[in-house]
Amino acid sequence: MKITLLKSFLLLGAFLCFGLAKAQTVSGTVSDANGPLPGASVLVKGTTNGTQTDFDGNYTLNGIDGTATLVFSYIGFKTVEIAVNGQSTINVTLEEDAQALDEVVIIGYGQTTVKDATGAVAVVTADDFNQGVIASPEQLIQGKTAGVQITQSSGEPGAGINVRIRGTSSVRSNNNPLFVVDGMPLSGEDTSAGGADVGTGTSSAKNPLNFLNPNDIESISILKDASATAIYGSRGANGVVIITTKSGKTGKGQFEFTSNLSYSTPAKRFDLLNRDEFLTALPNYGGDPNALDYGYDTDWQELILRSTASQNQNLSYSKNYGSGNVRASFGYGKQFGVVEGYAQERLTGRINASQRFLQDKLKIDATLTVSRVNDDGGAISNNSGSTGDLIGASYFANPTWPARTSFTTGGSEVNPLQLLNYYDDVTHTDRFLGNVSAEYSITPELKGKVAVGYDRSSSEKYQVQSALSTGIGNAPGQGQGALSAKDVTGKLLDVTFTYDKEFDNSHLTALVGYSFQSYQREGKNITALGFASNDLNQMISDLGTATSTIESQLSGSYQQFGYNSSGTFVNRLFPTVSQNESVTSPGGVPISAVAGDYYDNTDELQSFFGRAEYSIADKYIITGTLRVDGSSKFGPNNQYGYFPSGAFAWKLNEEDFIGDAFSTLKLRLGYGITGNQEGLGYGHFAVRQRFGGIGIDQNQNINPPALAIQSFTNNDLKWEETNQASIGVDFGFANDRFTGSVDVYHKTTNDLLLQQEAAQPSPQDFYFGNLDAKVINKGVEVSMSYDIIQMEDATWNLGFNAAYNDNMVEDFDGLIQTGEINGNGLTGAYAQLLAGGQPLFSYYLRQFGGFDENGISIYPEGDVQQFVGKSALPKVTLGINTSVSYKNWDFNAFLSGQYGFYVYNNTQNAYFTAGIIGVGKNITKDVLTNGESNANAADVSTRFLEKGDFLRLQNASLSYNVPLSGQGALKSLRLSMIGQNLFIITDYSGLDPEVNVPKSLNNIPSLGIDYTAFPRARTVTLGISATF
Repeated sequence: MKITLLKSFLLLGAFLCFGLAKAQTVSGTVSDANGPLPGASVLVKGTTNGTQTDFDGNYTLNGIDGTATLVFSYIGFKTVEIAVNGQSTINVTLEEDAQALDEVVIIGYGQTTVKDATGAVAVVTADDFNQGVIASPEQLIQGKTAGVQITQSSGEPGAGINVRIRGTSSVRSNNNPLFVVDGMPLSGEDTSAGGADVGTGTSSAKNPLNFLNPNDIESISILKDASATAIYGSRGANGVVIITTKSGKTGKGQFEFTSNLSYSTPAKRFDLLNRDEFLTALPNYGGDPNALDYGYDTDWQELILRSTASQNQNLSYSKNYGSGNVRASFGYGKQFGVVEGYAQERLTGRINASQRFLQDKLKIDATLTVSRVNDDGGAISNNSGSTGDLIGASYFANPTWPARTSFTTGGSEVNPLQLLNYYDDVTHTDRFLGNVSAEYSITPELKGKVAVGYDRSSSEKYQVQSALSTGIGNAPGQGQGALSAKDVTGKLLDVTFTYDKEFDNSHLTALVGYSFQSYQREGKNITALGFASNDLNQMISDLGTATSTIESQLSGSYQQFGYNSSGTFVNRLFPTVSQNESVTSPGGVPISAVAGDYYDNTDELQSFFGRAEYSIADKYIITGTLRVDGSSKFGPNNQYGYFPSGAFAWKLNEEDFIGDAFSTLKLRLGYGITGNQEGLGYGHFAVRQRFGGIGIDQNQNINPPALAIQSFTNNDLKWEETNQASIGVDFGFANDRFTGSVDVYHKTTNDLLLQQEAAQPSPQDFYFGNLDAKVINKGVEVSMSYDIIQMEDATWNLGFNAAYNDNMVEDFDGLIQTGEINGNGLTGAYAQLLAGGQPLFSYYLRQFGGFDENGISIYPEGDVQQFVGKSALPKVTLGINTSVSYKNWDFNAFLSGQYGFYVYNNTQNAYFTAGIIGVGKNITKDVLTNGESNANAADVSTRFLEKGDFLRLQNASLSYNVPLSGQGALKSLRLSMIGQNLFIITDYSGLDPEVNVPKSLNNIPSLGIDYTAFPRARTVTLGISATF
């Protein structure tokens, strides 16, 4: 009995001791090299019991087993595990881990790491961004990732940029990827107003991403294959680019200030004839020097081009206070173009905030951006006629003319200074982007999240030309103007549930969700003739006043109005159609004739989606996704589309049979189906009518247009569908000192969306439908990176990426012209043709065989256009980067290249031929020795087709980190010098081979045509960055 009682007391003591061990409290402080680290995660290993550090880096955990192990982690720092071993106080200092931060990849509705990704994804962080004068986010990653081609259409500040991921898949105007900013998918269409024709042709809208301050961006993830993009369904066919902005991560409140001052000069100019050369050459081409000599020696290029300084200033404040964080920033930039009168001014403000509530179960995130972008432009267009725009006129201009704005020959010749001083183009674009989300941890494994987003862009573009102009459009003697306004509103609702469960030897992550998106586009296009003032600023003000005065007089719904001395009329579509309805003319309109055309439409997208990822033994990862999209753009028979994908990854380096040769070796397999509805426009599946285009005759007469059919019924209209299969291998040696990847892919795009001619006889001329044809892209991508030197005071890394893509249109029996060519005698000319058995943007030209003894073009295969086996699409894209650091010094250089593509030099075709100097216009010096007669017709031919291959030193920077004690107010100071576009190796004779002036025809886009393109700049930037 005593022995039994003693055993009972011993057993009770053991239980009490065990209970005391279980009830232990552990506390401490988590810090980094700069001090306490708020928001760090402290977790009991193998459990869901954990907490996060407060503002002072402190934490407390109750009920901890004395034998437990604590795991301390924070994004961008190395994870630390410490055994409790009965300790009640454990303090930890975490070390930065840049490699771990680089491995985080933001994917659709979640994130992963490079090592765990099953799809073809890449991430570029702020440390690897291109530097210098950066107008939009795409320029930050230009050439940084294999298979991603980024081309700016010209050197104009804020010009549009084409982004192609794994080739071009659609025959319509939009092949750009889907851009997602902090979870908010952006509209795939232009958000700024395009340019009307005010005498010199039309111009393109600006880049819709110009509202984002590049200094606010933390990382950019690129999702390339269908297994990665299918979660975005009908908007994922062209790839997805996910932009993540910076948040408050620093423990103590910290200010950061960056300032850049840049100096830019035109990288290249044409070698035009001077006065003496021009007059000497004229008799050889049928010109009369005496009649064409005005007594001066003017370099017209010098007058319109300039070297100029630009600036960029940024101030931000960030703070992490334990239960949340905040970052606020303000940015101001003014970039001047190398053509007189061109500039872009950008003001941005941004707040990112995050806060946790209810014992960290509820997390609220908010991101808000406001911006104002002011674009100053001029008379440079995509399709100026035979008289040319500002740049074309400077090429044409007789070098003996005086450099006076008032000068005129009395004929149709254009004085470039008149286009410079009597023409103005001003665009103002305001944008607000907001996204708020609430995430709640229902259980340790299950989280629910609701996100709402709002994106509002409002843009106005004013173009005016003074009555003092001579020989340009309808402006002479009366003044001409146009106002284009566009408002785009995007709304988003996302609801998702995420389940994350760790098993003994496996891990499951599952996601289900619902999304609703709507995009409303409304705007107006106003034209005007008969201004009372010749002051350009007053003309802009009068144009705005005239528009608002007339609008205030009109009542009800209307599509168009016309106002002139004969009266005022409106055209209405609702509630009933009313044409040429006379209304009372308003008083106080400061312009003689004004016409307006309005539009307002909304598209909606409803989606259900899910994704499951299951990993076994941290070796085998299987991912499957499905998205179901319903779109208001398609007919009732195909309003919903289904977009599945699957992927498998095998971490071979975890297998025993691989051994230690590889630190990383992963095989990836993926297949998926994605859709594309971008660029389709509004309501093309139903009969829809609008009044035709409205304009003003030169005599200020306005003819009320009649109704015109915009589209016809097609209940079967549906998505373009892209099937993509890919195989990839990621590898690493020597603890990932040398890393790389190889990917092979095959993309097939079916059911191409296109406006088509209806078979006659038919009550309709055209309809929008799905072509029974396909576009195939197949290729290989390779990327490698090697840390050549890894020392405490010195590092050297060399990186390389290259991609090969083959493009082909198949099963299409039509022939559709595109690639409009402009210039003297070139009305109706084109250079490209969409056809089966040919790549997209294939050139269709006469075969040029030189000149005969009389200087007339020889066409060995006849005076007919034909396919010449060349395309504007590059076969190979290339990127080479290197970074070297020694103590406080850093050097970075980046080269980009494209090979296997051709550029049609429409500038040479239109401006630099013997026939041009024969009528008294200037040319380049090489025309004098090429053997051409002034009687020769400069037809569209391979004479003007040039290989565009190039290798460019895109970016080079040298930086110095000033050594500081860190004890004062100034925590860090960095000085830098950056060069952009420092040299280019190419045989192309134009200003730059990386050019794309939009020259579409028949609703088919063009590529690779150079026509009076805005010159690119060579830029040097001095920068300073400080934290305090």
